[in-house]
Amino acid sequence: MEFDPTWLLLGLPLAFGLGWLASRLDLRQMREENRRAPKAYFKGLNYLLNEQQDQAIDAFIEAVQNDPDTTELHFALGNLFRRRGEYNRAVRVHEHLLSRGDLSRTDRERAQHALALDFLKAGLLDRAEDALRRLEGTPFEAQARMALLAIYERSRDWAQASDIAQRMQASSQGDFSTRQAHYLCEQALPLAARGELQAAQALLERAVATAPQAPRARIEMARLQQRMGRPDAALATLQALADSAPAALALAAPLLVETALASGRAQQAGALLQQHYQDMPSLDLLEAIVSLQAATDGAPGAGREWYVRHLDKEPSLVAATKWLAGETLGHEQFHLQIQRALEQAAKPLTRYRCAACGFEARQHFWQCPGSQTWDSYPARRVEEL
Repeated sequence: MEFDPTWLLLGLPLAFGLGWLASRLDLRQMREENRRAPKAYFKGLNYLLNEQQDQAIDAFIEAVQNDPDTTELHFALGNLFRRRGEYNRAVRVHEHLLSRGDLSRTDRERAQHALALDFLKAGLLDRAEDALRRLEGTPFEAQARMALLAIYERSRDWAQASDIAQRMQASSQGDFSTRQAHYLCEQALPLAARGELQAAQALLERAVATAPQAPRARIEMARLQQRMGRPDAALATLQALADSAPAALALAAPLLVETALASGRAQQAGALLQQHYQDMPSLDLLEAIVSLQAATDGAPGAGREWYVRHLDKEPSLVAATKWLAGETLGHEQFHLQIQRALEQAAKPLTRYRCAACGFEARQHFWQCPGSQTWDSYPARRVEEL
C-alpha cells in the first residue's frame, strides 16, 4: 500500500490547530489561578487591616489552598492563629513549613522562631525550650536567649539561667551581672535552709564578686554570717553595704540592730544608722534607731523622741501612730480604739510597691511576683514614695 501525502497535508494543520487551542486553554487557566490567588491574598490583608481576623483567616486559607507553596501566606496564617490563641493550628502551620524540603535557610530559621513562639504562648515550656535552643547561631539567637532566660526564671532553674546570662553578657547583649548575682543568691538560699552553710557562703561570695554594687548579695551574706555565729563579720558586711548601696541599708536595718547587739558594737551601729537617716530619712532606719536605743538604754520609751523628729522632717501617719502608742491621752479609756483605727489606716502605707506594675506587698521582693521584674521594689515604704 502506497503512502498518500494528502493525509500529511491535511493532518499538519489539524495538529497545529489542536496544539494552539490547548496552549490557549492552559494559559487561560493559569491566568485565572494567578488572578484568584492574589485576590484572596489582598482580600485577607484588607480584612486584617480592618481588624476582621475571622474573615482574614478564611481569605488566607483560600489563598494557601490555591497555592500551597506560598511561604509568606503560611507565615501570615500562623501568626494570625497565634494572635487569636489558636496555638495548635499555629503549630501545625509552622511545622508544615519546616517539613518542606525546598524551604530556604532564612525561611527555615524564621519558621523555627515562629514555632518557638507558638509553644511559648501555649505554655508548653519543654517544647519551647527545645525549639529555642535550635536557634543558636541564627539571626534569632538573641531573642531566643532572652526567651530561654524567662523560661528558666519561671521554672526557677537558676543554674541554667546563670549559664544563659553568662552567654548573653559574653556576646555583648547587655550587663547581666546583677541578675547573675540574684541567681547565685537563689541557689544559696535552699543550701542555707538545709544547713549547708559553707556551700551557701561560697555562692554568696561569688555573688558579691560578680556584682559588688548589688545590695542583695551582701544582705544575704550578713544574714548567713549572723546565723553562723559571726556577728562581727556580719556587721562589717553591712558596713560595706552602706558604702556600696546606701539606699538599701533600710532593708537590712533590723539585721543591723541584731548584729550590733550580738557583737557589742551598738554605739558604732547607732552612729551608722543616724548618719544614713540624716542623709536619707526612712521609716525602717527610724524604727531601727528607736529599737537600738531602747535595747541599750533599757528605759521605757527610750528613743521615742525620734518619731517627733521624723514628723518635723516630713508628715507621716506611720510615725505618728507609733509615737501615739506610747503616750497617755486625756481620755485614756478611748486610747485602744483610737490606736486600732490609726494602725488600720497606716497598715497599707507600710507596704512595698513594684515600680513596674504597681503590685503591693507587705514584704520586699527582689523579683516582683506580678511582673517578674528584678529590683523593681524600691527600698522604701508606700508612704515614703
